[in-house]
Amino acid sequence: MRYLCVCFFIIYHAVVGGSVCVENPDINKMVWLMGTWVIEKPQGNIYETWVRISDSEFSGKNYMVNGNDTILFETLQVIKNEAGIFYIPTVPDQNDGLPVTFSLLEMTDSSFVFENPSHDFPQRIAYTRISADELKAEVLGVQNGQELKLTFEMRSTRRIK
Repeated sequence: MRYLCVCFFIIYHAVVGGSVCVENPDINKMVWLMGTWVIEKPQGNIYETWVRISDSEFSGKNYMVNGNDTILFETLQVIKNEAGIFYIPTVPDQNDGLPVTFSLLEMTDSSFVFENPSHDFPQRIAYTRISADELKAEVLGVQNGQELKLTFEMRSTRRIK
């Protein structure tokens, strides 16, 4: 019987890639996301800013600053309720300006993945904490029949002088 359990464990992790079902997820594992993060580009810096609204809600926005111009790309929410934790972006010129809900799929102390398999693109959104001052955000899925992954490496503005 012990041999069967070990075999099942190995097969399970090989099939699901080591991910685990998020049971009783803790939104506090995501507090490292709070603050302002930046991607520096010649055409203007792209920022993602997160604030904690309550014990069960974070609010964010993604925007570009170029000189005196600020362009809002999307507003973001992470909420926890009795059904789980959800990532909810709203992009003004997509989905008729309506929010799209992604459910928490995986979570560790330094990463989390949200998924919405019925969304056109992306189907997954992932954040990984690289260090206290660096993170990686990825949007993944299938678009026009092709696998696509966009990676955004960001630094905390706390380190920018």
